[in-house]
Amino acid sequence: MGNAFRLLYGHCCKPTTTDSDSLGPHGVSAATVGVSALAHDLFHFENTAQVPEGLNQHVVSSKKAQANWYRKLVESWREARPPPITAEEAARLVIQTLKNHQKADVEGLLAFYGLPLPHTLVQLSAGVPTSLPQGVKYEFQTLPVDAKAVQDGDSVTVYVSTADPRESSCVPSEVQMATIQRSKAREKKNYTKADALHKKITDAGYRVLQFQNEDVLARKYRIRLRGIDAPEGKMPYGKEARDELVKLLQGKCLRVLVYGVDRYGRVVGDIYSNGIFAQEVMLKKGCAWHYTAYDRRPELAKWEREAQVKRVGLWASSNPEKPWEWRKDKREGR
Repeated sequence: MGNAFRLLYGHCCKPTTTDSDSLGPHGVSAATVGVSALAHDLFHFENTAQVPEGLNQHVVSSKKAQANWYRKLVESWREARPPPITAEEAARLVIQTLKNHQKADVEGLLAFYGLPLPHTLVQLSAGVPTSLPQGVKYEFQTLPVDAKAVQDGDSVTVYVSTADPRESSCVPSEVQMATIQRSKAREKKNYTKADALHKKITDAGYRVLQFQNEDVLARKYRIRLRGIDAPEGKMPYGKEARDELVKLLQGKCLRVLVYGVDRYGRVVGDIYSNGIFAQEVMLKKGCAWHYTAYDRRPELAKWEREAQVKRVGLWASSNPEKPWEWRKDKREGR
């Protein structure tokens, strides 16, 4: 695990601003101080059993108690799959791990790392269903999601390993053969042939991906999040909506509950990322509308109303344009 901490620290701890007022106690930007500094200090604690200097100024408990926190956080970080990447994810890990400790200590620790305080986080209520909800036809688990695969605030392209029992039985024979031939071509360093074979594989809706240092044949799915409609990329708040979904999905292996396929060939489904219901987050943060034309679930309407009352996200505007009306105007040339 020490290597994981070192790699994450090296990746995150890169100043992105020269404004000294925006730097946290570890000298990196406000955007990166939380995760990178915490990863650094957990790595340091694992090797030295020493808590960071200066923490006493932010918390009320003794150094002995602080060491107990860091032991728990090291264990929680080890068990997290994947470990926290965003400040919000890191804050949630700290809050959950230290939920039985003094509020002043938890908030002081979060403040020390520049992480969001509990009252600033969206409170999530929807847990992972223990049985398939009504209307769900099947489910699958994805390989880790790339940020570039998120098209906008309600669409993402994912890949599912053909080792999945549901997938293994329906891989076309020509794809199986091309995969074997591609592997042999690469062994012989015939990369031109290998690339041509991989194009044949991708044209059939599959791709060979690197996962845990192995080549994995995976099937491509385009996912449309059921029940929400986010602003299009060229609409006001379109970029922010996409960025929020990227933060939620990037690097995660998702659980997708499938309800069907839309007229564009996209799988319509519910997405769970590390146990978090993606649609709930997008609605509560004001990153999407409840798409009532296709989904009447009352909890979605409730989460949209919460965001409207708080005037967060797209609801900060007094009259945000509905994405379905925007698309209709574009189709009609208006």
